[in-house]
Amino acid sequence: MKKIALIYGPVKGSTERVAIKIANEIGNENIDLLPVKDVAENKIMEYDKIIFGIATIGKDTWDLHHPNTDWDDFLPKLRTMNLQGKTVAMFGLGDNIKYASLFVDALGVLGKEVLEIGGKIIGQVSTDNYDFQESQAIIDGKFIGLPINEDHESHLTDERIKNWVAQIKPEFGL
Repeated sequence: MKKIALIYGPVKGSTERVAIKIANEIGNENIDLLPVKDVAENKIMEYDKIIFGIATIGKDTWDLHHPNTDWDDFLPKLRTMNLQGKTVAMFGLGDNIKYASLFVDALGVLGKEVLEIGGKIIGQVSTDNYDFQESQAIIDGKFIGLPINEDHESHLTDERIKNWVAQIKPEFGL
């Protein structure tokens, strides 16, 4: 079985910690953990199964033209890729208290990019049990991927990851 690419950023913080937890839950033998700042586009095309992890840092730092994150160099490359035939799951970190009107917006922006270039997205999550005002990550009434709030709801992270991984594993053929 080919491994799953788990591409995440930023590193050295909550997004990386969540990426490691997801890899552990799926099984590290099935995952290649790849920081987005170090990934070349030809490397991504080697994988048929991909998990993206991204953080919404705040109103002024998430902007399509100036993301100011480890995703700066990767997003323009992503827009030129063809993800036809690729199965993609995503998770996003956000703060539903301080940024209630932007909750996991980066997840939504990334998800829309993946859909535009042909990726098949799996792992949508119900908005139930999330308290927020608005989110660009909602498509057809569900989050396009797994929302995580390590700032105010870290006590829910492990259970949310466990439930989400149980949902995506069969779709990844595990």
